[in-house]
Amino acid sequence: MSQARAVPDEGWHPGHNPILIALTVTMATFMEVLDTSIANVSLPHMAGNLSVSQSQSTWVLTAYLVSNAVILPISGWISNRIGRKRFYMSCVALFTISSFLCGIAPNLGSLIFFRVLQGIGGGGLGPSEQSILADTFPRAKHGMAFAIYGMAVVLAPAIGPTLGGYITDNYSWRWIFFINVPVGILSMILTNRMVVDPPWLAQRKSNAVPIDIAGLTLIAVGLGSLEVVLDKGQEEDWFHSPFISGFAVLSAVALVALLFWELKTKHPIIDVRLFKDRTFAVANGMMFVLGIALFASTLVLPQFTQLLLGYSAQQAGMALSPGAVLVILLMPFVGRIVSKTDARKMIAFGFFSLSMAMFYMAHRLSLGIDFKHATLFRVYQAFGLAFLFVPINTLSFSSVPPEKSNAAAGLINLSRNMGGDVGIALVTTLLARRAQVHQSELTTHTTLFDAPFRDRLAGITAALQAAGTSAADASLKAYRAMYSMVLGQAQTLAYIDVMFILACGTMLMVPLTYFMKRARGPAAMGH
Repeated sequence: MSQARAVPDEGWHPGHNPILIALTVTMATFMEVLDTSIANVSLPHMAGNLSVSQSQSTWVLTAYLVSNAVILPISGWISNRIGRKRFYMSCVALFTISSFLCGIAPNLGSLIFFRVLQGIGGGGLGPSEQSILADTFPRAKHGMAFAIYGMAVVLAPAIGPTLGGYITDNYSWRWIFFINVPVGILSMILTNRMVVDPPWLAQRKSNAVPIDIAGLTLIAVGLGSLEVVLDKGQEEDWFHSPFISGFAVLSAVALVALLFWELKTKHPIIDVRLFKDRTFAVANGMMFVLGIALFASTLVLPQFTQLLLGYSAQQAGMALSPGAVLVILLMPFVGRIVSKTDARKMIAFGFFSLSMAMFYMAHRLSLGIDFKHATLFRVYQAFGLAFLFVPINTLSFSSVPPEKSNAAAGLINLSRNMGGDVGIALVTTLLARRAQVHQSELTTHTTLFDAPFRDRLAGITAALQAAGTSAADASLKAYRAMYSMVLGQAQTLAYIDVMFILACGTMLMVPLTYFMKRARGPAAMGH
């Protein structure tokens, strides 16, 4: 380990200002993370334009997620084999070209195929960027490097649905793909000029190893099947569906076999032995939970405000915007102080703050909240999120030798992405199931034998009659109004349940921080 850590101390320099390199590689990654959420709101428009059903159009999302998940863990192996800069630029090129092809797709089949290509290209961007940043910045400044990356990863899911809705409403769904093209071209030009592979990667490239065909196959089958289960589970009623059950069994068998195979084989495509390091293993677990919290919380507030409060997509996006601004302001601060303090304490503080913000939202959420409170819910959550991404990444790389940074980055990004997919599936399922439970409980009180219900029904009926409605119509409309109230209350209680569960889950991460080893001090971390 000590010999491995001596490699970067031989005086290698990236050749350009590290901040400029960080901004260069963050551009394409931001667009890739944005693409995981921007297409969601455009599905109805795609379905109508391509003459397919709503359920068929969801394969546009599933295809991207499956290919994205498969490429993430093997990106480190590919980088070591062909060179990280070449791999990164190839990913940007594939992502850019496939984005253009998605925009001109004439039918659903071609759109799904191009989304698969887009997911393959996009899946390699995040891990490559993180490993580039880990090698470009001295260890004492890893916090600032990951802060730049963190702003992209946290902001993109927040603005994706709003931007997608705006583009679709005012232009066409095809432009959600076309906007990637100029950014991708600029990223390739700047990357070619600024990014250089460090010498230890060139050495790894010269020592090419055989392709782990069995490992690659098991990854594709295991993660691909798991993504199908997560993305289609609620739609197919989970394990009541033979389709979902079959893919779940296939995923479990393939992933268990993958673990044993990668531990046994001489040249594994995924370095699972990295998880023997306690800090790296716990950091991945925390990144998984952070992915759940980030994507789930980003989904809950816009859904609640649009479906139950009647907000437009733009208004819902505005409610999220102040939280995004807070993250932008806090991330550089966190990046500066993470190397000067115990990162474990920052992580504990971040998870505690995030949990308290979610408990607060669960306590105060109602159909009567105004725009100010909806905004504050997100601001409080964003405060905790800002203290998590940078310290978790910093600690995860602190015990990884430089020549394994590619493999580590792939696994860390996979943990966050899979956490996001689990979070979305969890929220979608819980909202549907808990709303049914609460509706069943509330309807036990909607009888004429219940005095409050009887009085409320009589009041609505009288008001409608006073407005000129006939007695018969007033009675029917009063019952409809009461039923709408029951549905609204049941759905609100379901949202409250979801936030409470997320709050408890994030709170459980606080004590886990002390299972990690403390990172070395600034003096030791510097080059």
